[in-house]
Amino acid sequence: MDLRQFLMCLSLCTAFALSKPTEKKDRVHHEPQLSDKVHNDAQNFDYDHDAFLGAEEAKTFDQLTPEESKERLGKIVSKIDGDKDGFVTVDELKDWIKFAQKRWIYEDVERQWKGHDLNEDGLVSWEEYKNATYGYVLDDPDPDDGFNYKQMMIRDERRFKMADKDGDLIATKEEFTAFLHPEEYDYMKDIVVQETMEDIDKNADGFIDLEEYIGDMYSHDGNTDEPEWVKTEREQFVEFRDKNRDGKMDKEETKDWILPSDYDHAEAEARHLVYESDQNKDGKLTKEEIVDKYDLFVGSQATDFGEALVRHDEF
Repeated sequence: MDLRQFLMCLSLCTAFALSKPTEKKDRVHHEPQLSDKVHNDAQNFDYDHDAFLGAEEAKTFDQLTPEESKERLGKIVSKIDGDKDGFVTVDELKDWIKFAQKRWIYEDVERQWKGHDLNEDGLVSWEEYKNATYGYVLDDPDPDDGFNYKQMMIRDERRFKMADKDGDLIATKEEFTAFLHPEEYDYMKDIVVQETMEDIDKNADGFIDLEEYIGDMYSHDGNTDEPEWVKTEREQFVEFRDKNRDGKMDKEETKDWILPSDYDHAEAEARHLVYESDQNKDGKLTKEEIVDKYDLFVGSQATDFGEALVRHDEF
């Protein structure tokens, strides 16, 4: 499937989804839960394992011997210690937990990186991205599917420039990640808000009124009776979204809606792990302190080892 076919399929799927009268569209970016397990260390450390490794990776450690768990945990600790000073701080542990929880993002970036770093110099320029993503479709001013690729490219270029901190129109891996997943970066939040408002603000007055807000997540499709959740959303708009009660959401109100200041579960878990493992109470952890409490971080069981496991690069 070429790019045009893919984008047409994507737009049709989106249109189909939005046409469903009771399907709610959620634009809010929440921090993911670290685990669906109960956090009760008196019973087990399952929550901590999911938080520290990610749920899928945590399962692999359940099939290892304690010795294997300790060995692999030691390798992880070396990666967590970003400044290589021999200690793991709360901040370093928090960063690792966030990485473990969002590993899919980095895997997505790796996949896309290979297709866009055309000259394989370890960087992706705007020209490389534009050529790899749009290429020949821009030569056709009137594509058969009626999709506005040029407008999409202009929007991509604006976001690329925002992600490109030094303004050289060449993205490092980190900048490319910010371009592909802007909601994950503080300095990209304004562009997330801007793009969201452009999508919803049908009359282009720079605000989102109540009907635009509802219309983005619900299509009447000829039905006069709204589902109960739509009525609730109308109340939410009036009571909570439109803070200054002027009948519409501005940029700050939209930002508060789609990028809420959630409780930082990663930091709370990092502090918990340090508290439980910090034998000399200096507020940071050595590799030895972490490995000594390996069952808290990664766990293992000495029976039912299962089949040989694929070793991931980070381990």
